[in-house]
Amino acid sequence: MREPFTRVESTTLVLTATDIDTDQIIPARFLTTTSAVGLGQYAFHEWRRLEDGSLDPDCALNDPRAEKAAVLVAGDNFGCGSSREHAPWALLDLGFKVVLSPRIADIFRQNALKNGLLAVEIDAASHRALSDSPWAEVTVDLEQQTVTLPGGETTPFAIDAFAKHCLLAGVDELGHLCAQAEAIARYEETHHG
Repeated sequence: MREPFTRVESTTLVLTATDIDTDQIIPARFLTTTSAVGLGQYAFHEWRRLEDGSLDPDCALNDPRAEKAAVLVAGDNFGCGSSREHAPWALLDLGFKVVLSPRIADIFRQNALKNGLLAVEIDAASHRALSDSPWAEVTVDLEQQTVTLPGGETTPFAIDAFAKHCLLAGVDELGHLCAQAEAIARYEETHHG
């Protein structure tokens, strides 16, 4: 069971580079764990660190305002590349709850939604408005399936109905199935052999 997702009011962190793949989100050398805890420190590792290993002060992810940003505005084709559940885990551990992009790789989106990270596509004009307004305040409303932009306009987004149900209920797929234990048992009693 995790915290139900309803709406997020937050500043945005903007990374408009295109084709950010899962190896950039979390490099393969950090995939040695089956726990999501602590992976945020490795998120965008190559971007956030200088050659000597220190934090790059020019990287937006290291800006003090990034600590309060729960919405990542990402470039086109975000999450492409190999499938790794560690990528959404790292983003969640870093503090993000939402990823907005004009195009999100299908496997990444599915992994994100299954792990409680709302990753949705928005139209190009809305993405441009957000990209041009770093650190802007936005509201992402899952129930209404809208993003309220800095100027007050809203833009809709689509989401799979079952993924939306799980996010709103604060359960993953297994949690949803386990909640149906009584109904499954009744079915088994009436439909055995």
